[in-house]
Amino acid sequence: MDQRLRLLACAYAVSSYGNYLNLIALSLFSYEVTGTAFGVGLLMALRLCAGFAAGLAAGALTARIGRRTTMIGADLAQATAMAALAIGGEATPLAAVACAVVVLGAGNTCFNVALRSAVPVMVGQEARGRVNGMLVTARSLATVLGFASAAAVIGWGGYPLAFALNAASFAVSAVALVLLRPRTDLPPGAEEQQPPEGRAGETGPVRRRRALAGLPALLLGLVLLRGLDALASSSHNVALPVVANTDHADAPAVFMTQFWAAWAVGTVLAHLVLRRRAGEGAWSTRAFALGTCAMSVAFLTAFLGLPALGLVLAAACAGFADGWTEIVYTSRLQAVPDRERGRLFGLSATAEQSGFALGTVVAAAALEVWPAVTVVGLFHGAAFCGALVLLLLTTRRRAAAPREPATTRV
Repeated sequence: MDQRLRLLACAYAVSSYGNYLNLIALSLFSYEVTGTAFGVGLLMALRLCAGFAAGLAAGALTARIGRRTTMIGADLAQATAMAALAIGGEATPLAAVACAVVVLGAGNTCFNVALRSAVPVMVGQEARGRVNGMLVTARSLATVLGFASAAAVIGWGGYPLAFALNAASFAVSAVALVLLRPRTDLPPGAEEQQPPEGRAGETGPVRRRRALAGLPALLLGLVLLRGLDALASSSHNVALPVVANTDHADAPAVFMTQFWAAWAVGTVLAHLVLRRRAGEGAWSTRAFALGTCAMSVAFLTAFLGLPALGLVLAAACAGFADGWTEIVYTSRLQAVPDRERGRLFGLSATAEQSGFALGTVVAAAALEVWPAVTVVGLFHGAAFCGALVLLLLTTRRRAAAPREPATTRV
């Protein structure tokens, strides 16, 4: 694989580390500035709303100014916002914090849409799965390091140090994009070669019945399931700290570390397995639906009060399924033509932001009434049922498709 791409993945890991360090630091800082949990919730909602709006516009933005320019601009904007918070310190006014939150929400969404849609242009359709796996692995490891180091960084240098590190991480990513100059956009009028799976089994009438501005119905179902998956994921993200402080009050940090470390190992294993799978069948809708079912079961199992070894195994399985679904999902969306890809990833980002935002609010309210295992079970049960519906539709579509002499896997 190209050395420049490896360096780009390292820069992405650095910026992801800063993001997850910031996720904890900015939440705590927001509480100090607003003085209430409601204020923290409003700022979180503002960030999610900014990401939602950016998802609607990201496809058009990347088509207009280019993906690489979009990523550099997003990095520089976020670096500026975090540098301003680092300089202002505890004297930063609430309005400035709100502005920074908006920039972070919109910038992160635009960057991810541009990066995901650019991967097939950078490495070609054949290698996109390996690169997606590498990026997921980098982000997973950065997640664990960011969460694990947040307390030490804030304790040693306070919020200004955490914000400065986050600003520096965005700067590293922007500099890497400027110096490495990855090819992220096709020349005007050029079209990349599409993988055979993208149109396999589609007849003329099926193509004409595509919904939502020409997007295939199953792709829309895939995006909707991803949004439902994000809603389900919000439940375990909200419930984990609750379980850590109630059921593991003697060492809540150890519980959280065990869970997320095992989850990260699982995502790495998913990348190692998928990189050995050949053919477009590895990125099928069926593979994503089955992975979503497995992920829902694994996350629910992790909340059943298992001993430490059982918790680690359940979290690792959840991480494996989580990594599997993300790599398969991203690779499947990247199979669409380049002119549609930015719009599709923007739609996906909007669905994911909406699902996670709604799920966070509803799960937090539900945890006031029901135990964590019930809340996680209800949310992930909904994702499980959604995956079964998509799996059924996929099976029926394959059965109805005309048989071809070729051995193309769908």
